[in-house]
Amino acid sequence: MKLASIDVGLKRIGVAICLDGSIVIPQNAILRKNRNQAARDVKTFLEEWEIEKLIVGLPKDAQSSEEMERRIKHFVSLLDLDIEVAYQDEQSSSVEAKELTMGQFRHKKDGKLDSIAAKIILERWLGK
Repeated sequence: MKLASIDVGLKRIGVAICLDGSIVIPQNAILRKNRNQAARDVKTFLEEWEIEKLIVGLPKDAQSSEEMERRIKHFVSLLDLDIEVAYQDEQSSSVEAKELTMGQFRHKKDGKLDSIAAKIILERWLGK
């Protein structure tokens, strides 16, 4: 089954895919100008890769997690998907992504960290 995960942020949406059930590959993040454009870009990405299931990172037990959960679920509803959607705890995935990549590249706001966080979310969902 072809899987994808997203880490929804206010400025960038991290994206990762898993096409074989084992190897998770971060993709270029989707830069978010507004939620409708971002939703179109995510949907196009999922269709191009023929993704069969989407895993969405949700914050659990974090400050303002209820508000973020509401925003993320609203964003997912804008995608208007015909595939299954599952939610995975994303707790500390961005911090873990930063620690994993320390010294590998400069931490710019280009979305690389967001997509590595999406990779971590998908790996957690796969139980890796």
